[in-house]
Amino acid sequence: MLDSRQGWLAHPHPIPRPLRIWLSDHGSLTRRLQAGCARFRVQPLRVGIARPHPDEVEVLGLRPGMRAYVREVLLLCDDVPVVFAHSVLPCAGLRGGWNGITRLGSRSLGEALFNDHRIERQPLAYKALRRGHPLFDRIAGPHAAAHTLWARRSLFCLHRHPLLVTEVFLPAIDAL
Repeated sequence: MLDSRQGWLAHPHPIPRPLRIWLSDHGSLTRRLQAGCARFRVQPLRVGIARPHPDEVEVLGLRPGMRAYVREVLLLCDDVPVVFAHSVLPCAGLRGGWNGITRLGSRSLGEALFNDHRIERQPLAYKALRRGHPLFDRIAGPHAAAHTLWARRSLFCLHRHPLLVTEVFLPAIDAL
């Protein structure tokens, strides 16, 4: 269950209407982006073992200080970054059904998530990220004019192993 005490909302009501359509879609974001542009691609930024952000630890059932597998990518439409995706998998999940996640490279995680009927998705949660939130600070450099970046996240479970996927929508999404 996603933790509302960390400021994540269960409903996208305060999100601006054009962006709300993107954030509240429960289908595959990859498929939706592919339909909205001529050329879709995934650009890996960071992949490996790291400490999850403080607002991810409890959601994943981890103890503070524990490490997890983290994958960060940009989703680009016609070579323009439109989404920053951040996925966190507790290391115990790497030995199970999620072990293929380490070999995705520049392939979309979304394709894997929505093509495997064994994977269960928890409800979406939404948050306005601002300066000081680790994900905003990580990606805001090239998007410094934005004071707020809206994000959504959801847990995907496979054999009781959770994978937390957070998608931060960048200003260029408005053009799609």
